[in-house]
Amino acid sequence: MNFLRKILFPLAIVYGGITGIRNLFFDKGILKSHSFDLPVIAVGNLSVGGTGKTPQIEYLIRLLSGKYKIATLSRGYKRKSEGFVLADAASNAAILGDEPFQFYRKFPEVMVAVDANRTNGIQQLLQQQEKPEVILLDDAFQHRKVKAGFYIMLTAYNDLYTDDLILPAGNLRESRSGVNRADIVVVTKCPENLTAIQQNEIKTRFKLASHQQLFFTFIQYHDAVFSEENSIAVKDIDSDKVLLVAGIAKPEPFFNHLKAAKNNCMAFPDHHDFTDKDIAEIKQKANNKIIITTEKDYVRLAGKLPSGQLFYLPIISSFVGNKDEFDKTILDYVGASTRNS
Repeated sequence: MNFLRKILFPLAIVYGGITGIRNLFFDKGILKSHSFDLPVIAVGNLSVGGTGKTPQIEYLIRLLSGKYKIATLSRGYKRKSEGFVLADAASNAAILGDEPFQFYRKFPEVMVAVDANRTNGIQQLLQQQEKPEVILLDDAFQHRKVKAGFYIMLTAYNDLYTDDLILPAGNLRESRSGVNRADIVVVTKCPENLTAIQQNEIKTRFKLASHQQLFFTFIQYHDAVFSEENSIAVKDIDSDKVLLVAGIAKPEPFFNHLKAAKNNCMAFPDHHDFTDKDIAEIKQKANNKIIITTEKDYVRLAGKLPSGQLFYLPIISSFVGNKDEFDKTILDYVGASTRNS
């Protein structure tokens, strides 16, 4: 891998130069950014996938629900629709994309929309009869045509942005200096018992500006898996009688948590569109076993596999300390922005 990175490094310099010029043009106002008179929170990362954006968005929804009318706006990666789409009863994962459809299923009180053109998406949301009071932009850290009021940048504990290189030599979408746009940096997927000393070591490496806040989160798995009608406690699952299926960027923690043997795990690419051939292979391998998948994959597999056999394992993002400080920062920003709008 190191040898391959060395070969690709010249291309990374070119790519980094292009993204750097683009960011400079936005910073200087040569390329225009659109701002809006309501709180807009952008959640994203510097790297390609696997940092836990979906549970972070869901955390924000839970934090703000009941206080404000919320809308989420995503690109709708790999969806089979085009333009602006506002989720309704006829929507599915193919129309919205897997993550937005997951938001829609879990949070029916929230407006869920997709549009690759985030500026147009926000304008469309503001034309709805019931306008949102807060918009959460999913995976929009590099979408500079919209100037969000608040930026949350995620980086995974085992794949910190400071250890990475720009595409194609590494996985960064832009240079590490992009972190300067963040109001909050969240190190995700940490060990639950991450010590204060370990946190300070990372803080020292990041060298964030004085106005930037740093938080640490871990993935908390539910103690049960769920089908459309039933649930099973994780402690009661026989690891020899289960097939795990995942189409996410980094499935290893999911597999490890459920302690299934390697030959009882099936991994597919992130946001995978399960074909008839894939479904046939899953059914054949599952035989009489229960099938457990991630919540994101469940919305794409439901209806293709027997409902009584297919289960999903929910996750939430939990803080390694300082949760109240994070909550206060977000609520203070939204409260101040809504008063000024």
